[in-house]
Amino acid sequence: MDEKISVEGARVHNLKNVSIDIPRNKLVVFTGLSGSGKSSLAFDTIHAEGQRRYIETFASYARQFLGNIDRPDVDKISGLSPVISIEQKTVSRSPRSTVGTITEIYDFLRLLYARVGTAYSYNTGEKMVRYSEQEIRDIILEKHEGKKFLLLAPLVKGRKGHYRELFVQLRKKGYTRVRVDGEIIELESGLKLDRYKIHDIDLLIDRIKVDEKQKGRLEQSIQTTLEQGKGVMFLLDHETGEEKIYSRFLMCPTTGISYNEPEPNLFSFNSPYGACNNCSGLGKVSEMDVDKLVPDKGLSIKDGAIVPLKGAKNHWLMESINSFLSVQGFSVKDKVEDLPEELLNQILYGSTKTIKTKDKRTGKEKVQNFEGITNIILKVYSENSSADYARWVQAFMNKIPCPKCEGTRLKKESLHFKIDDKHIAELAEMDLDDLGQWFENAESYLDDTQNKIAGELLKEIRARLKFLLDVGLNYLSLNRDAKSLSGGEAQRIRLATQIGSELTNVLYILDEPSIGLHQRDNDRLISSLQKLRDSGNTVLVVEHDKDMIEQSDFVVDIGPKAGVNGGKIVSKGSPTELLVEETLTAKYLNGQLEIEVPKERRKGSGKFIEIQEPSGNNLNIKKAKFPLGKLICVSGVSGSGKSSLIGETLYPILNQHVYKGVKKPLSYKKVEGLENIDKVIEIDQSPIGRTPRSNPATYTGVFTDIRTFFAQLPEAKIRGYKVGRFSFNVKGGRCEKCKGAGLELIEMNFLPDVYVQCDECMGNRYNRETLEIRYKGKSINDVLNMSIDEAVVFFDAHPKIKRKIETLKSVGLGYITLGQSSTTVSGGEAQRIKLASELSKKSTGATFYILDEPTTGLHFEDIRLLMGVLNRLVDQGNTVLVIEHNLDVIKCADHIIDIGPEGGKNGGKIVAEGTPEEVIKSKKSITGKYLKKELK
Repeated sequence: MDEKISVEGARVHNLKNVSIDIPRNKLVVFTGLSGSGKSSLAFDTIHAEGQRRYIETFASYARQFLGNIDRPDVDKISGLSPVISIEQKTVSRSPRSTVGTITEIYDFLRLLYARVGTAYSYNTGEKMVRYSEQEIRDIILEKHEGKKFLLLAPLVKGRKGHYRELFVQLRKKGYTRVRVDGEIIELESGLKLDRYKIHDIDLLIDRIKVDEKQKGRLEQSIQTTLEQGKGVMFLLDHETGEEKIYSRFLMCPTTGISYNEPEPNLFSFNSPYGACNNCSGLGKVSEMDVDKLVPDKGLSIKDGAIVPLKGAKNHWLMESINSFLSVQGFSVKDKVEDLPEELLNQILYGSTKTIKTKDKRTGKEKVQNFEGITNIILKVYSENSSADYARWVQAFMNKIPCPKCEGTRLKKESLHFKIDDKHIAELAEMDLDDLGQWFENAESYLDDTQNKIAGELLKEIRARLKFLLDVGLNYLSLNRDAKSLSGGEAQRIRLATQIGSELTNVLYILDEPSIGLHQRDNDRLISSLQKLRDSGNTVLVVEHDKDMIEQSDFVVDIGPKAGVNGGKIVSKGSPTELLVEETLTAKYLNGQLEIEVPKERRKGSGKFIEIQEPSGNNLNIKKAKFPLGKLICVSGVSGSGKSSLIGETLYPILNQHVYKGVKKPLSYKKVEGLENIDKVIEIDQSPIGRTPRSNPATYTGVFTDIRTFFAQLPEAKIRGYKVGRFSFNVKGGRCEKCKGAGLELIEMNFLPDVYVQCDECMGNRYNRETLEIRYKGKSINDVLNMSIDEAVVFFDAHPKIKRKIETLKSVGLGYITLGQSSTTVSGGEAQRIKLASELSKKSTGATFYILDEPTTGLHFEDIRLLMGVLNRLVDQGNTVLVIEHNLDVIKCADHIIDIGPEGGKNGGKIVAEGTPEEVIKSKKSITGKYLKKELK
């Protein structure tokens, strides 16, 4: 095996014919400015080639179903091991996917409970018992000797029907009596029951006096009874009528309810055998929200107080409501706030009172009950499969924990198998820290036989839990929804799973695994990566984190700048070799350059937004105070409650106030100061578009201005061209062969699909006539292909267009092109494009900006540019709130709110707040300890 991975002549995206030798079995970091080409080399070249080679080992028939991967633009790659990429993508968007299912720990838990769980009755709480035929015989002989008994086999329980055929079959088998609804009757010819009534039917097998002489007969009768009763039998005292139940299965000795033998699928919320029937294993159900149905009680029903009835003035439903109200002395013209609460509830949820309405067709009066708005909507919803109607109905609903399973997702039988008095859902709710401790003592909860059965299972569960704890995920729980995980959390879960798989001689490629990780937990992550390396693997990490770079074996610095000015290897070697170079990365690492701490912290406007007693998820805060007119940084270890306080409490509150948003915030008591803001903007890292047609120009809106400008050019006016002529998304001016994409997809069946330049427009997107309209010799397509830096100069004489493009340049995106496909834009670039889009709008001076980890994917130099933009927003009088772990951002804040002290249940409190200088004095603040080093 080669001692290195050799890449020769890589030209993917902006790479400039790059050639490099990467040492094997080392921890290698790719670093450089955002957009310099790190991901192009790591993922789009090395990983893509590894995946392509793997798929090409399949037969051509199989490959046509797999979806092939294009060959990257590279001359040669040698020494390549099997490649596994661990990217920032969320693991799954399915509501059925949880941390437990992704890591497979829940699968082992299900097997553990199926094999060693102790069953209890859900009626009485008694321990369930099961009997063999010999045990039943011995109990009867011991406890009931000398008594006369009837042995009955249950056949039908609580079902309707006449059961004539059943009785005929029983007579043919030689049986003469049955017990129907508690009464013993003869099996006469033609016997049948009332088919519309619910019946219990038991077959009489034997009448017997219990004594030692009848032992053989008793044994035979028990066997027959259990066979006919499918494992269950009744023992009825002939004199007293007292009844005992015995079963081969798990059975409650008092009530006689029985469970089937437990199998792993009984504990799965993704299986019909284990899932709660009410919520189908989702743990949540939808219920109508009165506040969404009737948002403004100051209106009348006729004027649209009940949103679903808005505009339905002559609708039959409106007439029905009017008829219903008139009986009570009201009408649809009365304000809702003037109606008695009970009457409003009857309108919404229905009433048993009858109302008279006229049929418009026949003119006849009809008498009917009023069903209620919510019941009518839900009835139509259940019958209507339209996606649009479903979305419309769901806008009036809230997700709440399922009342039947209380959010556990499982049937009641599944929750009554316990180990150490805990059912499987209780273990799934524990923080991984607590769960790990519980499993450390697991043997003490089991007897010798159970320990023998569970030995290997416990070993496997402990190992997997340890891997999750090692990558800093101790605050998560197994029942945490996968879709609620951040990119960094999802990536670290996959990393822990890979460590647990114990593969060797594999090339792992990771994309910024330190995302969302507090500085304190960084060492544990690096240690995990070193473990992967020490197992005989090569670990390649795209990363900007200082600690990760310093503790790696080999660093590749790509640059020197970004976009067209990047794509070259500017430095490679050990971390100590990197420090003596003259690259941007080296200068920030060796202290030549740094992000400066502001000399003075802003005083702010003196106004505040204050949330009293936020208590959602793990929050336990008396009051959270956000000073306006400042740069606020919310910090704290992973899982401490930052997103719960900001993303799920503060932002929905502000959104409801400003835009009447429908998302419900987490629980809180009171909020003050909302009148001090007039706009709220959340800037996250979701893509700016999911198709190649979306680009920075279309997202920021500057392309509309550019198209309008081209439509006003003299030549365009002479030809009668309108603005739509210059859109590549609509018919008219675009090339119809490629539909304005500039590329055509050629399907190669079992070979990789190929994108080729459109031979009609030659990749120019537009038809010849449109491209003839030029400004300064440039067509509209030429403008789309300009870099931001070039476009600023080109539109120098057009302030409106220039101002929008300049904002893209100001956030450090001068290297991308105006028409760059959104699918090639990184998460950090997408966030900065959104930020630029907001910057280009006129500031109100009372806007509240919320950014969640804006430093993701950003180099030290990019962070310096970002801080300049954020400071400019605050200097205009706005408030910028940043959720962040990066110390370069935290040290520049005017006000810090540090949440902790730990993650999960040990977090959720404000441990320190104030300026960075005040926070470093707090002994409780973990962030403060690391921040102290930065402020020296």
